[in-house]
Amino acid sequence: MEFTILPNSSCCTPNSGCCELKYPVAIIGAGPIGLAAAAHLKSYNLPFIIFEKNEVAANVASWEHVQLFSSWKYNVDSAAKQILEKNGWKMPNKEEIPTGKALREDYLLPLSELFKEQLHTNEEVIAITKLDTDKMKSSNRANKPFLIFTKNGQATKMYKASAIIDATGTWGNPNPAASHGVMLPSEKAARHKINYQIPNVPANISRYANKRIAVIGGGHSAINSLLQLVELKDAHPQTEITWILRKKRVEDALGGGTADELAARGELGLKMKKILSEKVIYVETPFYIQSIFEKEEGLILKGTDKKIGPFDELIVNTGNRPDFSFISELRYEVDPATEAVTKLAPLINPNLHSCGTVPPHGEKELRQPETNFYIVGSKSYGRAPTFLMATGYEQVRSIVAHLAGDTEAALDVKLSLPETGVCHTGIDGCCQ
Repeated sequence: MEFTILPNSSCCTPNSGCCELKYPVAIIGAGPIGLAAAAHLKSYNLPFIIFEKNEVAANVASWEHVQLFSSWKYNVDSAAKQILEKNGWKMPNKEEIPTGKALREDYLLPLSELFKEQLHTNEEVIAITKLDTDKMKSSNRANKPFLIFTKNGQATKMYKASAIIDATGTWGNPNPAASHGVMLPSEKAARHKINYQIPNVPANISRYANKRIAVIGGGHSAINSLLQLVELKDAHPQTEITWILRKKRVEDALGGGTADELAARGELGLKMKKILSEKVIYVETPFYIQSIFEKEEGLILKGTDKKIGPFDELIVNTGNRPDFSFISELRYEVDPATEAVTKLAPLINPNLHSCGTVPPHGEKELRQPETNFYIVGSKSYGRAPTFLMATGYEQVRSIVAHLAGDTEAALDVKLSLPETGVCHTGIDGCCQ
């Protein structure tokens, strides 16, 4: 089966006349960044199609109980806001900080309703290539359409596209607990006792109450998990909580505090500092996990020079990594260390930049060797944890302007982000 747009489908841009696309622009992922891309494409009257392997904003739904760090004004895309308001939507209080649930239900789901004809949910993209052309063939490559293969239940479908915007994010592809970055069979075997997301502890009291729990990770996601467990311990005092980090000093994980322009993010570190002073939890740092073993008494963590445990449950908040498997037949470049888009990597290096110090970037920096193929959103940052949704919105605005032939708008990249002393979070950057 093929989905095609006839050659007379056209778009008109504000500054550069009109353009033609034979096939739609394909957006992979119906999260905040993918839906923002759709809104910008619609504003230029460019044809598009959206593929989502689950339901709309399914990743956001997985952390709907968590409050974001940034207020509504940073989390609503400009083109999305415009199209929603034309259809009677009212912007929430821009200074309020939404939960994942509010973000999804009050913004992303209403936005997706405007793209019902273009949206294919529960349809996973399993491969993308070029028509009659494998990765090695160069002849007339740029002029050939993309071929997209999808899986919907048992059915495999094929679509053609003139451009690809990969907004699949990283949230569903977590890093392992082991410090060497490899998911060993022993860790896989213990997954029934491991949560790689920020758990909804109040909704799963029986799983965590009065249990021996280790939280692994040195970012704000880990702190979010710890704060929930500390509240649980107040009601269930036999709960034992251990925080395991690789940092030389636990203070290095506490963030910018009062210097953070996102007050909610700074507040997490301040709360954690107080808890540490009260010695409510145990801390193991630096501890480099080599492997995890499930014994009769519980989970044992083997480190470089010692073992710790046993634990009944592990919460692993060690970040996420991109999945490139379905684009392996395309020509793309990523940094060998961060797995970020190559030109973007030095701009977002987490050793040098926080969320708020990332410089403006757009189509020019995100351009790939494969013409009209783009990796956007948190996936464009690879394994770097410094992504904010506002960054992704500006990325897709610039890319869509370029696809529409609006060169001036594509190059006019502007970004205003809140400053912070540190940014290691799975939230404001997870939602693809």
